Amino acid sequence: MSTRHKVFVSYHHDNDENYKKIFNLKFGNRHDILVRSSVELGDLDPENSTETIRRRIRDEYLADSSVTLVLVGTDTWRRKHVDWEIYSSLRDTPNNPRSGLLGILLPSYRNLHGWGTLNPSTLPARLADNVESGFASLHDWSEDPEDVQGWIHAAYLRKARTLPINSRQMFGRNR
Repeated sequence: MSTRHKVFVSYHHDNDENYKKIFNLKFGNRHDILVRSSVELGDLDPENSTETIRRRIRDEYLADSSVTLVLVGTDTWRRKHVDWEIYSSLRDTPNNPRSGLLGILLPSYRNLHGWGTLNPSTLPARLADNVESGFASLHDWSEDPEDVQGWIHAAYLRKARTLPINSRQMFGRNR
């Protein structure tokens, strides 16, 4: 499969930065299966208003992405910026078309929560809603580029066939 997509990577900066770096090096550099984007530490001034931060995420980081990939670690579900990034990805506006959506469960998540049945309360709620509705998919961490490329391409295709669920109130602060 030679299809590449512009992928925005959403993740918990404090806990999962190393996984994001591994993901970018492996799939963006070594295997060249995606063009990557994400908000990096220090990109957003925490002193800015909530609306300014949300607008910058939407207009500067998500505008030209076609798929949003959420790296799901132990506390990702608690993070307001992850919620805002997913929310903005699901909106379909003239300047920012809707993105496909998928989640990848990190090894740290599985080490804490185990390999059995998922508890949706340990996932970002907006992601869980969309996995349940069929708009998004959820996968265990893989280092196989064909798997990851297939997941990304499937998310890209699904965005045209299925409507997302985006009705939750956005987080006002971290949980």
